[in-house]
Amino acid sequence: MATKIDRIADTAWMKNAFVDVQAELALKLKRAAQSISHAGTHGTVVEDHWIEVFRAYLPNRYQVATGLVIDSQGNRSDQIDIVIFDRHFTPTLLDQQNHRYIPVEAVYAIFESKPHFDKSYLEYAGNKAASVRKLHRTSVSIAHAGGTYDPKPLFPILAGIVAPKSSWADGLGEHFLKHLPAETLEQLDCGCALDDGAFDHFDDTLKVVGPEGSLIYFLFRLLSRLQSLGTVPAIDWAAYAAVIHR
Repeated sequence: MATKIDRIADTAWMKNAFVDVQAELALKLKRAAQSISHAGTHGTVVEDHWIEVFRAYLPNRYQVATGLVIDSQGNRSDQIDIVIFDRHFTPTLLDQQNHRYIPVEAVYAIFESKPHFDKSYLEYAGNKAASVRKLHRTSVSIAHAGGTYDPKPLFPILAGIVAPKSSWADGLGEHFLKHLPAETLEQLDCGCALDDGAFDHFDDTLKVVGPEGSLIYFLFRLLSRLQSLGTVPAIDWAAYAAVIHR
């Protein structure tokens, strides 16, 4: 019969493997910071690295891209670094050279990719979250053999921030907690600063973990939360069509 020590040893390989993944991502981000001087280009490269990670660890039902989020009333969000949205039931609109317009009903989560956590970037990410959450979402009934399914209730769109590190000496400590956005529309539900740890609000209380294994902790916690949201609502495409002929 396996002892507790044996069981810990049996799982050590998995932890070590994911720590290696985190170290590899940190190295890529550090290399980008050292070798790319143009701020816009550097930001795009860093976003791409994070998008690669999300695509690698989220199931195929989720699509990950950068873009703007739109609604059926003709409104649109700010440009969003990373959008996690439905792959199976929702097309992206006006998709040109990876510049996408994504219906808000299809969106599960959004993230901002920044060089570090600090007061201004947390506020910035909160404002980006609000620009998506204030959009109008539709939900219509779906026909089936026995009748119709009622319109699906709308779930809260998740928002977060990712970065290589925190700018505060105490990492994700008192200063970080003090500057998390407090307004509902601006709330950041989760995030990861590779060198300092990860956080989330998924259990109605704030959880903060240290840097070791923080990337995979962040991804698994996010995946669990995404699974709990279920599927996106059926979009009222007639409402989108009406915008064209106002």
